[in-house]
Amino acid sequence: MPAPVSPQLRLIVGLGNPGADYAKTRHNAGFWFCEQLARELDVVLNLESRFHGLAGNSRADNLWLLLPQTFMNRSGQPVRALTQFYRIKPEEMLVVHDELDIPPGQMRLKFGGGLGGHNGLKDITAHLGTQDYWRLRIGIGHPGDKNEVANYVLKPPRKEEQIAIDTALLTALKTWPLLARGEYAAATQHINSKPAILKKENP
Repeated sequence: MPAPVSPQLRLIVGLGNPGADYAKTRHNAGFWFCEQLARELDVVLNLESRFHGLAGNSRADNLWLLLPQTFMNRSGQPVRALTQFYRIKPEEMLVVHDELDIPPGQMRLKFGGGLGGHNGLKDITAHLGTQDYWRLRIGIGHPGDKNEVANYVLKPPRKEEQIAIDTALLTALKTWPLLARGEYAAATQHINSKPAILKKENP
């Protein structure tokens, strides 16, 4: 489905798992972006029981940030709670998540499309009844064996991977003004065409 014409983003959802044990794991890349954006926008994230997550509002941008605290495969409950309460449409939402099929240091911004087997996206789509929302896919790379995926996403990136991911997140943050203005074509070009160079450590 084609993207809508320049809607204002009213909700940014970062996907991850709650708690210190998961804070530095690959699966929490969505949390990392939202936490950095919250600092950039001077938004305080507080635990909101009615939304089952950490949430904060930037009145200047008419924007909510949400970090679900229900674990990845139940991300849809917090999203539905907040979107229903504030009457936010799916096309006014950006979900930021880790992506196995993209190498560390690269990202993809897209509207709608498949779910790529991502449990967080699956649950959000099930609760909203649509796949038509924006996604920012943060590359974390693939372990090479599908049987290793569950273990891989729940471990921290290697040092060189973390540097590449952090560089990509910085690029996404610099692109935020374009996203805030609904300039999605320019934002997509900027984000999708600026891979960070993954530098291997010497053995």
